[in-house]
Amino acid sequence: MSNHLFDAIRHRLPAADKVFIEAGARPAVTYGEVVGRSAALAHALVELGVLPGDRVAVQVEKSVDAIMLYLACVRAGAVFLPLNTAYTLNELEYFIGDAQPRLVVVTPDRADTIAPLAQRLGARCETLGTAGDGSLLEKAGAATGDFSDVARGPDDLAAILYTSGTTGRSKGAMLSHDNLASNALTLADYWRFTAQDVLIHALPIFHTHGLFVATNVVLLTGASMFFLAKFDPDEIFRLMPRATCMMGVPTFYVRLVGHPGLTQAATAHMRLFVSGSAPLLAETHRAFFEKTGHAILERYGMTETNMNTSNPYGGDRVPGTVGFPLPGVSLRIADPETGAPLAQGEIGMIEVKGPNVFKGYWRMPEKTAAEFRPDGFFITGDLGKIDTRGYVHIVGRGKDLVISGGYNVYPKEVEGEIDRLKGVTESAVIGLPHPDFGEGVTAVIVKSGEAPIDEKAVLGALDGRLAKFKQPKAVIFVEELPRNTMGKVQKNVLRDTYKDMFAPKNRASA
Repeated sequence: MSNHLFDAIRHRLPAADKVFIEAGARPAVTYGEVVGRSAALAHALVELGVLPGDRVAVQVEKSVDAIMLYLACVRAGAVFLPLNTAYTLNELEYFIGDAQPRLVVVTPDRADTIAPLAQRLGARCETLGTAGDGSLLEKAGAATGDFSDVARGPDDLAAILYTSGTTGRSKGAMLSHDNLASNALTLADYWRFTAQDVLIHALPIFHTHGLFVATNVVLLTGASMFFLAKFDPDEIFRLMPRATCMMGVPTFYVRLVGHPGLTQAATAHMRLFVSGSAPLLAETHRAFFEKTGHAILERYGMTETNMNTSNPYGGDRVPGTVGFPLPGVSLRIADPETGAPLAQGEIGMIEVKGPNVFKGYWRMPEKTAAEFRPDGFFITGDLGKIDTRGYVHIVGRGKDLVISGGYNVYPKEVEGEIDRLKGVTESAVIGLPHPDFGEGVTAVIVKSGEAPIDEKAVLGALDGRLAKFKQPKAVIFVEELPRNTMGKVQKNVLRDTYKDMFAPKNRASA
């Protein structure tokens, strides 16, 4: 048996001297080096006791070596578990305890803090920096010879990405070798990627968009990419004359539209701009087109499914829609309660089925069963409709997930931290329209009166308890939360009441 995902990459490798990644001032990495460096790291993983099926949890800064580690895990038959670099020690304890990785890889500056936690939870801790440093690279440097890839089939796990609902703790979405390979190959074909493409990569690499969509599409087409540590408009404009494509979140495009450098001339060498991870405002789509002549291509995916739909490459890219189901993906709109299919144009639950859909939630068989229909369709939790032209529209979420700057924020987790504070009776966390982040995390709080509390105190208490992207952009105090007859908080009422909180005229006071 072959190694399904890495064999797909290996069979499509360009010439060994073809550049894979350019990352700032460091030397470019060729495809030949991709094979050699990932082999050395795979040797190091095996020497550290990593066995096929073992999880390798990784919380490191974005770097070429982090991509090599991802490929090394695939080749060694391990399960790659990327973790957001903003997660606190409090949050890491849950992920490490739940996934039970054999190895935890962190940045050198955090090793003293995280190593004791990892060891207490039964994992070994190694380090990986951004400048060719770290204990893992030292071990890889001693490895010799090529690596015999561990046999892995299409259904074997390649990665676990943690996601969450609006209740309970995070869930580990199990993604197979074929989930990743099939979706990347479909996207490469649909978006017409070739070995001549050069992608501007300014996304994080701890979630689906930056790691599996962007990186895998490049690898499976022999393309190249500029690897930016973070989104920097000036640097992006500097690179555009040598690039052909960019993938980003709506926040990227909002900021590019507001930059004086965005012109037709600046984007003349580009052929494709892709947006995802959060809804792109139709105004942003139109403004970008007016300034550049490029229509941003919006697509729709999620942690559990990779990409489901995309606006067409050659047809109309309709603002406010996410296009058509990708080849091989079945999508339907169903009654949220009964699962019965709804007529065209009716709003209901988006359900999908295809080789892109994950294998279930890590060690949660009951939760997995609850999220699938008997005929195998996955219940996304997103509400949508299909128009007369077949374009899919996402109109809301059945769950109260907030997507801020492309990152998922789960209200229940934030509410749990706020409700622990003295002076708080209860809270409701919602997402409100935000010009930069798509949605701004907002906390609506009822005071108890037992202790004085204000916005500054709430934000100060959450600092260090929650990652920065989860922390509220605004705190609102109310006498009581609106409820229905069953006593459930009506977050839709709160969203409507405060929908203009982050409007330009209110931003100074917000």
